[in-house]
Amino acid sequence: MTVYLLSDEIGFPPPHGARSDGLLAVGGDLSPKRLLLAYRQGIFPWFSEDEPIIWWSPDPRLVLYPREIRVSKRLRRTIRKGEFRVTMDKAFLQVISSCAKARTDTWIVDEMIEAYCKLHESGFAHSVEIWRDGELVGGLYGISLGRCFFGESMFTRVSNASKVAFVRLVEHLGGLSFDMIDCQVTSDHLVNFGAKEIPRTLFLKQLAKSLKTPTRRGKWRFDS
Repeated sequence: MTVYLLSDEIGFPPPHGARSDGLLAVGGDLSPKRLLLAYRQGIFPWFSEDEPIIWWSPDPRLVLYPREIRVSKRLRRTIRKGEFRVTMDKAFLQVISSCAKARTDTWIVDEMIEAYCKLHESGFAHSVEIWRDGELVGGLYGISLGRCFFGESMFTRVSNASKVAFVRLVEHLGGLSFDMIDCQVTSDHLVNFGAKEIPRTLFLKQLAKSLKTPTRRGKWRFDS
Protein backbone atom coordinates (compact mmCIF):
# COMPACT_ATOMS: atom_id res chain seq x y z
CA MET A 1 0.00 0.00 0.00
CA THR A 2 1.08 3.58 -0.68
CA VAL A 3 1.75 6.05 2.13
CA TYR A 4 0.44 9.39 0.93
CA LEU A 5 2.30 12.68 1.35
CA LEU A 6 -0.17 15.44 2.15
CA SER A 7 0.08 18.90 0.61
CA ASP A 8 -1.04 22.28 1.92
CA GLU A 9 -4.45 21.59 0.42
CA ILE A 10 -6.71 20.17 3.13
CA GLY A 11 -7.75 16.69 2.12
CA PHE A 12 -7.03 13.01 2.70
CA PRO A 13 -6.83 9.87 0.58
CA PRO A 14 -9.57 7.27 1.14
CA PRO A 15 -9.10 5.44 4.50
CA HIS A 16 -9.27 2.02 2.82
CA GLY A 17 -5.94 2.86 1.18
CA ALA A 18 -4.09 2.63 4.51
CA ARG A 19 -1.32 0.10 5.03
CA SER A 20 -2.03 -3.07 6.97
CA ASP A 21 -0.82 -1.38 10.17
CA GLY A 22 -3.23 1.52 9.62
CA LEU A 23 -0.71 4.12 8.42
CA LEU A 24 -2.34 6.25 5.75
CA ALA A 25 -0.48 9.52 5.19
CA VAL A 26 2.21 11.89 6.45
CA GLY A 27 2.51 15.65 6.45
CA GLY A 28 -0.06 18.40 6.45
CA ASP A 29 -0.85 20.34 9.60
CA LEU A 30 -3.00 20.20 12.73
CA SER A 31 -5.34 23.05 11.86
CA PRO A 32 -8.89 22.67 13.22
CA LYS A 33 -10.27 22.34 9.70
CA ARG A 34 -7.90 19.48 8.81
CA LEU A 35 -8.36 17.70 12.15
CA LEU A 36 -12.15 17.78 11.93
CA LEU A 37 -12.05 16.54 8.35
CA ALA A 38 -9.78 13.70 9.44
CA TYR A 39 -12.10 12.55 12.22
CA ARG A 40 -15.11 12.74 9.94
CA GLN A 41 -13.30 10.34 7.59
CA GLY A 42 -12.21 7.94 10.34
CA ILE A 43 -8.61 9.21 10.38
CA PHE A 44 -6.57 10.49 13.32
CA PRO A 45 -3.02 11.82 13.93
CA TRP A 46 -0.51 9.89 16.01
CA PHE A 47 3.20 10.70 15.96
CA SER A 48 6.12 11.36 18.28
CA GLU A 49 8.11 14.56 18.75
CA ASP A 50 10.88 13.64 16.29
CA GLU A 51 8.50 12.55 13.52
CA PRO A 52 6.40 14.37 10.92
CA ILE A 53 2.64 14.39 11.40
CA ILE A 54 1.41 10.85 10.72
CA TRP A 55 -2.22 9.97 9.99
CA TRP A 56 -3.83 6.58 10.71
CA SER A 57 -6.96 4.62 9.93
CA PRO A 58 -6.57 1.15 11.48
CA ASP A 59 -8.42 -1.99 10.48
CA PRO A 60 -9.99 -3.41 12.60
CA ARG A 61 -11.21 -0.50 14.70
CA LEU A 62 -11.94 -0.69 18.42
CA VAL A 63 -15.30 0.82 19.39
CA LEU A 64 -17.53 0.86 22.44
CA TYR A 65 -21.30 1.13 22.15
CA PRO A 66 -22.56 2.97 25.26
CA ARG A 67 -25.34 0.47 25.94
CA GLU A 68 -22.79 -2.36 26.03
CA ILE A 69 -20.43 -0.98 28.67
CA ARG A 70 -19.38 -3.46 31.34
CA VAL A 71 -18.57 -2.12 34.80
CA SER A 72 -17.26 -4.39 37.53
CA LYS A 73 -19.05 -4.55 40.88
CA ARG A 74 -15.90 -3.25 42.55
CA LEU A 75 -15.80 -0.17 40.32
CA ARG A 76 -19.52 0.40 40.83
CA ARG A 77 -18.91 0.42 44.59
CA THR A 78 -16.10 2.94 44.13
CA ILE A 79 -18.39 5.23 42.16
CA ARG A 80 -21.18 4.95 44.73
CA LYS A 81 -18.80 5.83 47.57
CA GLY A 82 -18.49 9.31 46.06
CA GLU A 83 -14.84 9.87 46.96
CA PHE A 84 -14.33 11.67 43.64
CA ARG A 85 -15.88 14.82 42.22
CA VAL A 86 -16.47 14.53 38.49
CA THR A 87 -16.71 17.51 36.12
CA MET A 88 -16.71 18.13 32.38
CA ASP A 89 -14.87 20.82 30.43
CA LYS A 90 -13.59 22.52 33.57
CA ALA A 91 -9.85 21.98 33.03
CA PHE A 92 -9.19 20.84 29.45
CA LEU A 93 -5.61 22.13 29.29
CA GLN A 94 -4.75 20.49 32.61
CA VAL A 95 -6.18 17.18 31.44
CA ILE A 96 -4.43 17.02 28.09
CA SER A 97 -1.15 18.18 29.65
CA SER A 98 -1.47 15.52 32.35
CA CYS A 99 -2.13 12.87 29.70
CA ALA A 100 1.08 13.95 27.96
CA LYS A 101 3.14 13.79 31.15
CA ALA A 102 1.73 10.38 32.10
CA ARG A 103 3.43 8.64 29.16
CA THR A 104 7.12 8.28 28.38
CA ASP A 105 6.33 7.54 24.71
CA THR A 106 3.73 10.27 24.37
CA TRP A 107 2.39 11.45 21.03
CA ILE A 108 0.78 14.41 22.81
CA VAL A 109 3.49 16.85 21.87
CA ASP A 110 3.18 20.63 22.29
CA GLU A 111 1.81 20.99 18.76
CA MET A 112 -0.95 18.50 19.55
CA ILE A 113 -1.83 20.21 22.83
CA GLU A 114 -2.19 23.55 21.08
CA ALA A 115 -4.30 22.06 18.30
CA TYR A 116 -6.73 20.24 20.59
CA CYS A 117 -7.07 23.26 22.86
CA LYS A 118 -8.27 25.17 19.79
CA LEU A 119 -10.84 22.44 19.15
CA HIS A 120 -11.93 22.70 22.77
CA GLU A 121 -12.32 26.46 22.49
CA SER A 122 -14.48 25.98 19.40
CA GLY A 123 -16.69 23.43 21.16
CA PHE A 124 -15.56 20.15 19.55
CA ALA A 125 -13.08 18.76 22.11
CA HIS A 126 -14.15 17.84 25.63
CA SER A 127 -12.61 16.67 28.87
CA VAL A 128 -13.75 14.79 31.93
CA GLU A 129 -11.99 15.69 35.18
CA ILE A 130 -11.71 13.68 38.37
CA TRP A 131 -11.01 15.63 41.56
CA ARG A 132 -10.19 14.55 45.09
CA ASP A 133 -9.75 17.08 47.86
CA GLY A 134 -9.55 19.82 45.25
CA GLU A 135 -6.74 18.15 43.28
CA LEU A 136 -6.99 16.87 39.71
CA VAL A 137 -6.25 13.15 40.02
CA GLY A 138 -7.52 11.74 36.73
CA GLY A 139 -9.33 12.45 33.51
CA LEU A 140 -9.68 11.99 29.78
CA TYR A 141 -10.34 13.98 26.63
CA GLY A 142 -11.63 13.46 23.11
CA ILE A 143 -13.53 14.87 20.15
CA SER A 144 -17.29 14.90 19.62
CA LEU A 145 -18.84 14.93 16.15
CA GLY A 146 -22.45 14.06 15.47
CA ARG A 147 -23.29 11.09 17.70
CA CYS A 148 -19.74 9.74 17.85
CA PHE A 149 -17.15 10.49 20.53
CA PHE A 150 -13.52 9.94 19.54
CA GLY A 151 -11.56 9.06 22.67
CA GLU A 152 -7.97 10.29 22.65
CA SER A 153 -6.22 9.69 25.97
CA MET A 154 -6.68 9.38 29.72
CA PHE A 155 -4.53 9.60 32.82
CA THR A 156 -4.75 8.68 36.47
CA ARG A 157 -2.80 9.64 39.56
CA VAL A 158 -4.77 7.52 42.02
CA SER A 159 -6.38 4.12 41.67
CA ASN A 160 -9.59 4.02 39.60
CA ALA A 161 -9.68 7.74 38.79
CA SER A 162 -9.51 7.37 35.01
CA LYS A 163 -11.92 4.41 35.15
CA VAL A 164 -14.51 6.54 36.94
CA ALA A 165 -14.02 9.25 34.33
CA PHE A 166 -14.60 6.79 31.52
CA VAL A 167 -17.71 5.25 33.06
CA ARG A 168 -19.26 8.66 33.74
CA LEU A 169 -18.48 9.76 30.18
CA VAL A 170 -20.04 6.65 28.65
CA GLU A 171 -23.15 7.02 30.80
CA HIS A 172 -23.42 10.68 29.80
CA LEU A 173 -23.05 9.85 26.11
CA GLY A 174 -25.63 7.11 26.41
CA GLY A 175 -28.06 9.62 27.87
CA LEU A 176 -27.46 11.84 24.84
CA SER A 177 -28.18 8.90 22.47
CA PHE A 178 -24.63 8.72 21.14
CA ASP A 179 -24.04 5.74 18.87
CA MET A 180 -20.47 4.84 19.73
CA ILE A 181 -17.12 5.77 21.18
CA ASP A 182 -14.15 5.37 18.85
CA CYS A 183 -11.37 3.78 20.90
CA GLN A 184 -9.04 3.65 17.88
CA VAL A 185 -6.73 0.70 18.58
CA THR A 186 -7.22 -2.33 20.80
CA SER A 187 -6.22 -2.33 24.45
CA ASP A 188 -7.09 -4.86 27.13
CA HIS A 189 -8.18 -2.03 29.41
CA LEU A 190 -10.95 -0.92 27.03
CA VAL A 191 -11.90 -4.45 26.01
CA ASN A 192 -12.60 -5.14 29.68
CA PHE A 193 -15.14 -2.30 29.55
CA GLY A 194 -16.91 -3.97 26.62
CA ALA A 195 -15.16 -2.39 23.64
CA LYS A 196 -14.96 -4.62 20.57
CA GLU A 197 -13.10 -4.73 17.28
CA ILE A 198 -15.11 -4.15 14.12
CA PRO A 199 -13.96 -3.99 10.47
CA ARG A 200 -12.99 -0.53 9.25
CA THR A 201 -15.69 -0.72 6.55
CA LEU A 202 -18.36 -1.19 9.23
CA PHE A 203 -16.87 1.55 11.40
CA LEU A 204 -16.94 4.02 8.50
CA LYS A 205 -20.52 3.08 7.67
CA GLN A 206 -21.64 3.60 11.27
CA LEU A 207 -19.64 6.82 11.50
CA ALA A 208 -21.32 8.24 8.40
CA LYS A 209 -24.70 7.54 9.99
CA SER A 210 -23.65 9.17 13.27
CA LEU A 211 -22.45 12.29 11.50
CA LYS A 212 -25.93 12.97 10.11
CA THR A 213 -26.84 14.30 13.55
CA PRO A 214 -25.75 17.89 14.31
CA THR A 215 -22.77 18.13 16.66
CA ARG A 216 -23.44 19.24 20.25
CA ARG A 217 -20.89 22.06 20.43
CA GLY A 218 -19.91 24.17 23.39
CA LYS A 219 -19.05 23.37 27.00
CA TRP A 220 -20.53 20.14 28.32
CA ARG A 221 -21.95 19.48 31.77
CA PHE A 222 -23.15 16.26 33.32
CA ASP A 223 -26.55 17.82 33.94
CA SER A 224 -27.04 18.89 30.32
